[in-house]
Amino acid sequence: MTQRFLTLADVTEVLNISTPQAYALVRSGDLPAIQLGGRGIWRVEATELEAYIQRMYAQTRARIDSDEATAAEQPTPR
Repeated sequence: MTQRFLTLADVTEVLNISTPQAYALVRSGDLPAIQLGGRGIWRVEATELEAYIQRMYAQTRARIDSDEATAAEQPTPR
């Protein structure tokens, strides 16, 4: 059975980021999470992490497409 919730340590491992970066994603709201019990106990639903990853892919594709369109509009140096 797949885990429904992941710890922030799990998130850091999946995304290959630091713990402060994971907390920043949660605090900014970019990665939805819930806080349980005492301080610092955060859980991220696996589906939310997957949705975040897919959003980042889409943003990256859009940025690349935009960069390519901008480059195509630039005059060719002589």
